[in-house]
Amino acid sequence: MTTTILRKAAPRRSSSHPAGPRRSASRHSVRRGLSAYGFLCGALICFAVFSWYPIVREALLGFQKTNFVGRSEWVGLDNFRRVADDPAFGSAWLNTLEFTGLALLCGYVLPFLTAIVLNELRHARAYLRFVVYLPVMLPPAVAVLLFKWFYDPGPGLFNQVLHLAHLPGLNWLDSTSTALLSLVIVSTWMNMGSGTLIYLAALQSVQSELYEAAELDGAGLFRRIWHVTIPQTRLILLVMLLLQVIATMQVFVEPYLLTGGGPQDATVSVVYLMYLYAFRFNSYGGGSALGLMLMLVLMVFSAVYLRVTRDGGR
Repeated sequence: MTTTILRKAAPRRSSSHPAGPRRSASRHSVRRGLSAYGFLCGALICFAVFSWYPIVREALLGFQKTNFVGRSEWVGLDNFRRVADDPAFGSAWLNTLEFTGLALLCGYVLPFLTAIVLNELRHARAYLRFVVYLPVMLPPAVAVLLFKWFYDPGPGLFNQVLHLAHLPGLNWLDSTSTALLSLVIVSTWMNMGSGTLIYLAALQSVQSELYEAAELDGAGLFRRIWHVTIPQTRLILLVMLLLQVIATMQVFVEPYLLTGGGPQDATVSVVYLMYLYAFRFNSYGGGSALGLMLMLVLMVFSAVYLRVTRDGGR
């Protein structure tokens, strides 16, 4: 009888064994979930404090008149009207659009071509990548001030090179015809290293069999680039184009340190005009109104661009 009881009790003990591992597994999953949500809450708090709150605050300031000392006063669209009536308003937008177009020709195409050249090299590739990326590691203010000496009409490096070639020197930053182009050159030199490395990483992911097949078909270098390289890197090219436009539309450091918006407002950008309104004219509402305009323009452009290129990037 005792044997019968033990045989009946044995299955009950074996059936109760998995409960322990199940509880420990569920506790472990709960702990992992809480840890993940904890890290997520930290990131959300950082975004809320340093990204979302300034955006909301700027949107409110665009409709207010305040000096951050007294009480704020709601003024409706007066800040927008005042900014739009400024003679420098139209020049700032035209200069920003022109700077963006020139920067696309230089800062978008040149890094891609440089990445193609580096990808074709077999020797000293690591050293050349370091050389190309070196300007990115310099603080922007240092790089801009370095070019300020390059552009000096007297002992500047660029004019000295022109004199060696028996060419007349240029007033790089003091002429309305060359000032904006000078800013584009500085911006391209400072930022092309990041774009080059991104393009180089995309090029190295292209299968070598595609190039071999193109060579067997008799395709030269330019045909391989057009029919293999560009289609295989289309997605990163589209993304980088969008980021390039957004970044160049917010140009500020170059006109602020090199030209101060001159000569004759030839290098005043929208963001630099925002700075003038906020910290020179003590009109924080006017600066915020300009910021809202720029943000809306970039939002509309990004939405249209993503809509147009949605099928092309697949």
